[in-house]
Order: sequence, then structure tokens, then C-alpha cells
Amino acid sequence: MTNFKDLVQLRRSHRKFTGEEIDADDVKMILRAALMAPTSKSTRAWQFVVVDDKTDLEKLSDAKDMGGQFVRDAPLAIVVLGDPLQDDCWVEDGAIAAVSMQYQAEELGLGSCWVQMRGRGLNDGTTADTVVRGILDIPDNYHVVCVIAIGHKADERKPQNEDRLKWENVHLNKF
Repeated sequence: MTNFKDLVQLRRSHRKFTGEEIDADDVKMILRAALMAPTSKSTRAWQFVVVDDKTDLEKLSDAKDMGGQFVRDAPLAIVVLGDPLQDDCWVEDGAIAAVSMQYQAEELGLGSCWVQMRGRGLNDGTTADTVVRGILDIPDNYHVVCVIAIGHKADERKPQNEDRLKWENVHLNKF
């Protein structure tokens, strides 16, 4: 097990994946991390759709005009959903769960990349949320926070560079 200090430094976004499938136990561990993520008032109101169907992955990659095309080459994507009527912190809770999945994937030696869907869409005005809900038969009351693409890394990324941390963005007591 990697210590958290190193895990944070090593986790980078990966958009290139090998064709190797992800072990079912690894998928379960990734979902476990999401299900254990903290939520506002412990509502745990998020939902997750695990997608490994190649046709659906290809459709998801086209849910917005830019920035998600690499999903088609991932062996797995997890769609993070929230219900604004059930939880006023649905975006924040979904984001925490998504990042928890990314750290777990990294700890397992897998690559991942967040694909922003909320607030994104197609040039014709169709929202990515509408597209994703249509692909995966998601009820109208749920909204998409993001898609996390996951797979075996096909590229190498250097760890985060400590010298590039923006400590000037940290303020003590007052801005």
C-alpha cells in the first residue's frame, strides 16, 4: 500500500489506456472507495453507473464537444450522479466520491481521468447531462456530475513536482 503523501504526488490524469480489462475485484475496490466517501449529513445520495460496454463508452465519449473522446478507449467508465431534490450538496458529494475513486484506482496501479459533464454539452445546445441520461436510461431527477474513465495506463506520467506547488495561494487567517 502506498502512503497517502506519495499517492497524492503520483496520481495524475491518464487519457491513454491499454486494452487490458480491469479485474472485477479492482472495480469493487474502486466502488467501495466511492461508497465510503464523506457526504453532507451522511446522505450518501449519489448513484454510480458502471459502464464497460464498448458501444456505450463510445457514445459517452461524444456526450460533449470537447475533452471526453478518450473515454471510447477506456475499458471502464463510472458515471457519478446526484439528485438535487434529495441532497443540496449533490455536486460536492459526487465530486468527493469521484476523487476517492481516482485515488483508489491509482493505489491499484490503474490510471483514471475526470471528464467534466455538468455544465458542458454539444454545440447544438444539448447538455451533456441530457445525452448521458439518454444513453444510460437515467431517470430525470438524477444529474451527471462527471464520468471517471479508468484503465491500465498506456503512458507514463511524472509525479507532481513539489517545486511547482503554488504555496502563494494559501492564506493564513485572512486573505
